[in-house]
Amino acid sequence: MSDPVFAFAPAQASDLEALTELRLEVMAESFNRIGRFNPERARTWFAETYRPQTTRLIAVAGETAGCVAFYETAPGVLKLEHFYLQPHWQGRGLGARVLDTLLAEADAVGARVQLTVLRESDAKRLYDRRGFVVTGRDDLDVYMERAPVA
Repeated sequence: MSDPVFAFAPAQASDLEALTELRLEVMAESFNRIGRFNPERARTWFAETYRPQTTRLIAVAGETAGCVAFYETAPGVLKLEHFYLQPHWQGRGLGARVLDTLLAEADAVGARVQLTVLRESDAKRLYDRRGFVVTGRDDLDVYMERAPVA
C-alpha cells in the first residue's frame, strides 16, 4: 500500500466542534483502557486548549483526515499536541508521514520537540520509533521529547 498523500490546511475557530468530536472518537478507547473516559471533561479540556492559530488540519483527497497542533513554546522548543487521525486513516502510514514532516521542520531549525501521550496509548510506539524519549510520567500521561537531528 502506498503512503497517503496529505496536505496541511489552517484550522479555524469554527473547527472546534468537529475536532472535539474527532478527539472523543479517537481517544475513547485509550481513556477507557485506563478507566478515565469522561466525555464532558474531555470536551471542556479540548475547548480550553484548542488554539486554531497553532493547529493544522490534515487533508487527504479533500477530506479532513485529522489535525495536529505544532508550535513554539520557548526558543528552540516546539510542542506537538492534539494529533488525531480519523479511525479509518489510522494504521495506513498517514500518522508516520505527518510526524516525519513535522520532525523535519523541527530539525531544519534545530528545535527539540516535546509532547504528552496518554499512558497506555498505542501512539507511544510511533513516538518511540521516531527517537522520542520519556522525560516524565504521571498517573495519566507520559511526557516525551526528541532532540533535533542534524
